[in-house]
Amino acid sequence: MNNSDRIILNPTQFDLTLKRLAHQLIENYNDFSDTVIIGLQPRGTFLAERIKKELQTIDKKIKIDVGALDVTFFRDDFRRQNEPIIPNKTEINFIIENKKVILIDDVLFTGRTIRSGLDAMLAFGRPKTVELLVLINRRYKRHLPIQADYIGKNVHSIISERVKVNWKNIDKEDKVILYTPE
Repeated sequence: MNNSDRIILNPTQFDLTLKRLAHQLIENYNDFSDTVIIGLQPRGTFLAERIKKELQTIDKKIKIDVGALDVTFFRDDFRRQNEPIIPNKTEINFIIENKKVILIDDVLFTGRTIRSGLDAMLAFGRPKTVELLVLINRRYKRHLPIQADYIGKNVHSIISERVKVNWKNIDKEDKVILYTPE
């Protein structure tokens, strides 16, 4: 970590934030009938799995399908890359037709990934509703009119800053850092 790096969520705050988001979902969805969770690849899937785990910790009766959606070829900038594109895996083993979908990503910034996710999701059916859950909402630089329904934490940042979400199972510790790349 550099001197200019700032921890936005430490491990304790991270855990509390996940619990709060899960409680908000329970409050709004109750028994989760006709509801599915779709995490956007790559890192939204980690949040989706953790939210499912948290929901089932709170109430063991909750049964909810969780899928992973890759948006690589639905992005409006995928042809602008000089390197070969390596997509992630899409794993949606359920029908979303007429279901309530909770779309999940770790960070919302410009809104372009979410727009891509909405486009990609339609290949699997037409949902009844779609709500967006994000761990971090970076404000002030939306390119598209997209807003999250469930927000772990709002972050005020400048364009040159980045947000890094660390996950315990991959990065050794749950935390969120705001940093400026060198």
